[in-house]
Amino acid sequence: MNSSSFKKQVGMTLIEVMLALAILGISGLAVMNSASAVLINQGRLQEKTIAFWIASNGLVELKLEKEFPTASWKHETKKMVGKLWYLRYKTVSTANPDFKALDIEVSHKKDGNAIAYLRTYIMKPVK
Repeated sequence: MNSSSFKKQVGMTLIEVMLALAILGISGLAVMNSASAVLINQGRLQEKTIAFWIASNGLVELKLEKEFPTASWKHETKKMVGKLWYLRYKTVSTANPDFKALDIEVSHKKDGNAIAYLRTYIMKPVK
């Protein structure tokens, strides 16, 4: 046989095509899993951000009242972005009687797990 009668093979074999498709499929699944995780975390991050806004607003309101809150939990409800939020706060004694620690928690349920928690220190109001 003459070497010129053999044609040079052009293209990919079936195994090469199947391997390429498997690699594309696996990489596609990885991208989909990453995108799904981002969407789930975005909702949680939005929820925590709103809860911290509510806690910050509650802190400002308490500071404007110019009275020491009590040492037992006080409960309030706030409506923000179409949802009902539960805010609770109390003071904790410190070594200095003119200052108290103020704890604020925000959750979706009354006495539920806090989504946002803030602690700050307030000074005894001057009368």
